[in-house]
Amino acid sequence: MSSQLYIISAPSGAGKTSLVSALISASPKISVSISHTTRSKRPGEQDGVNYHFIDQDEFDRMVAAGEFLEHAHVFDHSYGTSNASVEILLETGVDVVLEIDWQGAQQIRGQRTDCCSIFILPPSHNELEQRLKRRGEDDDNLVARRMRDAVVEMSHYKEFDYIVVNDDFNTALADIQSIIRANRLRLEFQQLEIAPLLNDLLDK
Repeated sequence: MSSQLYIISAPSGAGKTSLVSALISASPKISVSISHTTRSKRPGEQDGVNYHFIDQDEFDRMVAAGEFLEHAHVFDHSYGTSNASVEILLETGVDVVLEIDWQGAQQIRGQRTDCCSIFILPPSHNELEQRLKRRGEDDDNLVARRMRDAVVEMSHYKEFDYIVVNDDFNTALADIQSIIRANRLRLEFQQLEIAPLLNDLLDK
């Protein structure tokens, strides 16, 4: 199976969601795993597209049943990645992206050694704050809280395989695409992907 599991994490406001969306749109054979969450839908979001929106009781039932590959409580809401949905995607041969925080990334790395992790950083502390304010979704108190949590989250950057700084959006997107392209050329994947060619070249 020549597919790869990717973890992409970032502090709130660093541009992770926009980068992942652009990555999926531009890249063949790559899909994002849709997480479950207990938070309310934001304007423009759709159930089953952005998240699977469920209540806390259903989330707790899924946790108790061991249905999550990872789960975390962030900003007063619960988030989780269904193990079954990830495996189904990987078995189709596509690369799978998990858009999760550092806590979820730690849980997955404790269970799987076959994942590649990418951490996205903002170009500066001030720019991160301005991006959060420009979104217009949170009041000043919540922005301040997100900034405090961002410092904690960014302190875990050393736990990831790659670091991408989202200063210029197109450059950051190209950096992520380069990581994925390089991984697809690794021996373990290529010997499966081009097996007929290798047989033709060597069976002489």
